[in-house]
Amino acid sequence: MLTIVCDAPGRLRAERRARPERAAGEVLVRLRRVGVCGTDLHIFTGDQPYLSYPRVMGHELSGTVEEAPAGSGLSAGDVVSILPYLSCGRCNACRRGLTNCCRDIQVLGVHRDGGMTEMLSLPVEAVRPAPGLDLDQAAMVEFLAIGAHAVRRSRVGRGDRALVVGAGPIGMAAALFADIAGAAVTLLDPRADRLDFCARQLGLTSVVQVGDGDRDALSSITEGDFFDADFDATGNAGAIERGFGFVAHGGTYVLVSIVSGNISFSDPEFHKRETTLLGSRNATPEDFDAVMEAIRAGRVPTAALNTHRLTLSEVPDRFPALLDPSEGVVKAVVHLP
Repeated sequence: MLTIVCDAPGRLRAERRARPERAAGEVLVRLRRVGVCGTDLHIFTGDQPYLSYPRVMGHELSGTVEEAPAGSGLSAGDVVSILPYLSCGRCNACRRGLTNCCRDIQVLGVHRDGGMTEMLSLPVEAVRPAPGLDLDQAAMVEFLAIGAHAVRRSRVGRGDRALVVGAGPIGMAAALFADIAGAAVTLLDPRADRLDFCARQLGLTSVVQVGDGDRDALSSITEGDFFDADFDATGNAGAIERGFGFVAHGGTYVLVSIVSGNISFSDPEFHKRETTLLGSRNATPEDFDAVMEAIRAGRVPTAALNTHRLTLSEVPDRFPALLDPSEGVVKAVVHLP
C-alpha cells in the first residue's frame, strides 16, 4: 500500500508497505481522507517537540471499516472518524476519564506512524462511527474537537465575551464553538486574509488585526473590561505572554497551543484578576461526539473550511506549498481512493 514517509525535516518520499494485519480488539480501517494539521507542517519543518524521524504523518483521519471484531458495533463500509490519541488506560489521567492527557499517550502521526497510508489497524475505541457525516467532514472532526474541548474547559457561555488569539484552523475551531456556546467572540490575528476569511466564511465578524492600536480596539469592544475567556492558539511564546493582559478580572485564560520552552507572566497582574489558567490538550470522545452533532445540525461550515485538496501520491511534491501564506490554505485534505 502507498505510504508517505517524512524521513527528515523537509524530506518526504513515497514507499510501498504491506497491508496491516488486524489484531484482536482492533478494527482494520481503509483511510479515505487525511487532514493536514499545523503539527504536520511543524514535523515537515523540523519544529515539533515530541517527534523522532522517520515518521508517517497524519492524525486528522476518516475512512471506512474493512474488518471489525464482533460486538464492536462496527460493520464493513461504515464511515468512521479516528480518535488519534491512543491512551494506556492505566495511568491516573486515564482512570479519571482524561484519556486526552494520558501519561503515556501515543498520538498517531507524532509518537507513532499515522494516516498518510492506505490502511491502519487501530484499537476499537479509537474508531468512532460518524453517521450522517461525509468523509471530508469526518476527517475534520479531530481539529474541530480540539477547539470544542478548549471551549468546554473554559465553561464560557451565553453573555460572556471570548477572545481567540490566532486565527488558524484550531483558533477558528475554538471561535466557532465559543460562538455555538453563546459567547460574543472576537478574533485577533496578524493576518488580514485570515480575519477576512473568518468574517466572510464563518460569520465571525468581530475581528482585530495585530498591530498599533490593537489593545485599544480590544478594550473598546469590551468597554475596558477585556474578556471573560481568552484562548491562545498561536504557538508563539510572546503572544501567549501578551495574552495574559487580555483577560478580564475574574476571567479564564486557556492555552490551546504549545511552545517549546518556558512562558512567564506578571504575578501581581495574575493575582489581582484572580485569573484561572488552563492548559487544553487534544480532545476526548465526548468532544468528538459534540462536534459530530454540531456538524449534523449544520452549525459548522465544513465545506468553507476545506480550502485545498490533494491526493496521497501528490503529497511529496505539493506539501511544501501548503506552508506558503499566499496559497490561502485554511484546511487542506488529502484524498485516498
